[in-house]
Amino acid sequence: MALAKRNEGAKVSSDINVTPMVDVMLVLLIIFMVVTPMLQKGVSVDMAQVNNPEQMPDADKEDALLVSITRDGKVYFGTEQITVDSLTTKVKDRLTNRMDKRVYVKADMRTRFGGVVQVVDGVRAAGVDDLGLLTDQRKTAPTTPPPPPTAGQ
Repeated sequence: MALAKRNEGAKVSSDINVTPMVDVMLVLLIIFMVVTPMLQKGVSVDMAQVNNPEQMPDADKEDALLVSITRDGKVYFGTEQITVDSLTTKVKDRLTNRMDKRVYVKADMRTRFGGVVQVVDGVRAAGVDDLGLLTDQRKTAPTTPPPPPTAGQ
């Protein structure tokens, strides 16, 4: 009488199926592509571009006080549109019970300088210890100015 051998090991496949993992990764990629533009805090403005900006990572924090000035001179405190006259009282109210009295101002590069000065003056009147002016990094190398004309020309 012969013994019957069962060969169950021959039916098992040891290949890894990566199709479900690829499906999950594609779904996550789509979710991040949709959500990332919504993560911008405050109002969107075209900030001035400089060669050597100072890094201000605290401006991206959730509790950072951000004042934005748009191209047409509208002033926003966070996402709320306000007047320059009410800016001082709003900033004072938000600074109560805060140890870090820092406010960040981001202005559109095409806005009038007088409007930016009024906003900075209103923020300073609220008792702000530290004021940060937000800028962007210039993407290309700066061009050197032309040499001054010589006296003989």
